[in-house]
Amino acid sequence: MKKQVHLYYSGKVQGIGFRFTAERIAEELGVLGWARNLNDGRVELVAEASEDVLKDFLAQINTIFSRYIQDVDINWEAATGEFKDFGVRF
Repeated sequence: MKKQVHLYYSGKVQGIGFRFTAERIAEELGVLGWARNLNDGRVELVAEASEDVLKDFLAQINTIFSRYIQDVDINWEAATGEFKDFGVRF
């Protein structure tokens, strides 16, 4: 069963390749959605895949960026099926 996860990462998460690394990991795992920088310094990320794949995706992001991430606001929801790929939004 597919799920959607909507996250807000805070800390020193901009200017370090966060969005593009998330995009690379998403493409490797088949995760759909997007990531974008927010004006307040956070990164917003929306992703859809099976729950196991999403947990792997988030674990990889957390491992790579653990020293930059200060806090994560995470919401699990039902998948909408609206995404065709994973991209970086500007």
